[in-house]
Amino acid sequence: MASLKDVAKLASVSIMTVSRAINNPQKLRAETYLRVKQAIDELNYVPDFSARKIRGDRTVPPSIGVLALDTATTPFSVELLLSLEKTAQQHGWSTFVINLFSDKEAEVAQEQLLSLRPAGIVFTTMGLRKVQIPEKLQDKPLVLANCITDDMSVASYIPDDFQGQYQATKRLIEKGYRRPLCIYLPENILASGPRRAGLELAWREAGLDVSALKQVHITYGEEHYLDTVKMIAQYLTDAGPDFDVLVCGNDRIAFIAYQYLLSRGLRIPQDVAVLGYDNMVGIGDLFLPGLTTVQLPHLEIGRQAALHIIEQRAGLKVEALPCPLLERASI
Repeated sequence: MASLKDVAKLASVSIMTVSRAINNPQKLRAETYLRVKQAIDELNYVPDFSARKIRGDRTVPPSIGVLALDTATTPFSVELLLSLEKTAQQHGWSTFVINLFSDKEAEVAQEQLLSLRPAGIVFTTMGLRKVQIPEKLQDKPLVLANCITDDMSVASYIPDDFQGQYQATKRLIEKGYRRPLCIYLPENILASGPRRAGLELAWREAGLDVSALKQVHITYGEEHYLDTVKMIAQYLTDAGPDFDVLVCGNDRIAFIAYQYLLSRGLRIPQDVAVLGYDNMVGIGDLFLPGLTTVQLPHLEIGRQAALHIIEQRAGLKVEALPCPLLERASI
């Protein structure tokens, strides 16, 4: 990688002149600046911003360091990172991401993040979960995105899963559905409880019998998504399905359900309606017919987390952000 010294040598100027060309070009003669710029372009020189931060150079934009636990592994979680970066850029800040894929890497990741001297830190995860704040980050400007912690001195921005399922269920009731089969996420998943509670509240408020609901949870583990088929099969009779709408814990469950229902000759939504959750990026519109689902607010979570650092917000509470219903043709 080219250094400041390499640029100075190629441009036949001093190192100080190269530094001025990068930080204060107005102080150089036009022909000198052009010569330095050509050398920079030829060598593909990239200024060392981290070193300049250490020296206290105020021309370097403040940065947000992102400690991302599995966040870069799914498309809809990547939305959070992109939104965070875009928001930072709009306010003249920069961002960098340190990916964390296991607890074994935690110490190295923390050291790497702190060595870059961020003005604030966002700790984010793939899938809503509870985390423990690393000790080295506890006294730093920190905000959580898509995760929570037992430490009440840290602000968190998360999806309002209760509200999302509540509003979606109210819409189902408005459209006349009264015999749902609900296949929820595993009970140990943080989002599962609030979603089930939101559905049950909407059901009670409509004067309907919660005890009559058909409600099951899939078992934890990727291999158990295919159990969706057996769960649906229990409620299919010779006379037709014993439910009028299938409420799915997420779009992956809905994806399996679509294949099975259609293979059994059932029409969506004429015979059975289907409701998903998450709005997986690039997937919802590919269902035939289009899947009605609840949108996880990853874009807004990323934006609010960035603004929390940039605006130096004082709030230290958990902020649950709305999950809107996206109506397509499956309802």
